[in-house]
Amino acid sequence: MLQSFLQDAIYLIPAVLLSLSFHEFSHGYVAFKLGDPTAKQAGRLTLNPLAHIDPLGTLGMLIFRFGWAKPVPVNVMYFKDRKKGMAITAAAGPISNLLLAFLCLLLFVPVLVYAGWTAVGSYAANFLYIMVMINVGLAVFNLLPISPLDGSKILYAVLPNKIYFSIMRYERYFQPVLFLLLWTGLLSRPISFLRDAVISGMEFLVSPIFSLFL
Repeated sequence: MLQSFLQDAIYLIPAVLLSLSFHEFSHGYVAFKLGDPTAKQAGRLTLNPLAHIDPLGTLGMLIFRFGWAKPVPVNVMYFKDRKKGMAITAAAGPISNLLLAFLCLLLFVPVLVYAGWTAVGSYAANFLYIMVMINVGLAVFNLLPISPLDGSKILYAVLPNKIYFSIMRYERYFQPVLFLLLWTGLLSRPISFLRDAVISGMEFLVSPIFSLFL
């Protein structure tokens, strides 16, 4: 098992670092475009993994294929519409991962067909498909409406204030529950199902393009 993990690590580690960095950069970039300079001032408008990596979240990505990075700081006071701005900023991370996954899927078949017989081509094709798996898994996982994931911020932004403040009373319990669900594997099956469903949908969309290379 350890040998298999080490073999996969040559694909997983760069894919995880790139995916998490792209996710957090997108949060910061969208917040900046909406008027919040906090992420830029904190040095988070970069794809440098060292600026974004959370050790526990990265370990989750390597083991479970879904996890998180160090959250980008956001100050909603800079947004003209605080709720809308927070929802858009939160959604930017998962959406960016889905777009990155779609791009990697588009490149997968051409690379496999024209260069897959070479060592470099084989690595590139495997890397691209692992990028698809990781980015879709990251997007699906982060869209769960559980704090501190992005899905919770999107949900809170559209909830009436009365319900929002009622939920906030219990927010400190959400993260331990999330860790417990990850540790016990209770989230693995539903997230894997949703991830595979999204990938199947993407493959259906690009299948006419794939047919040009097969």
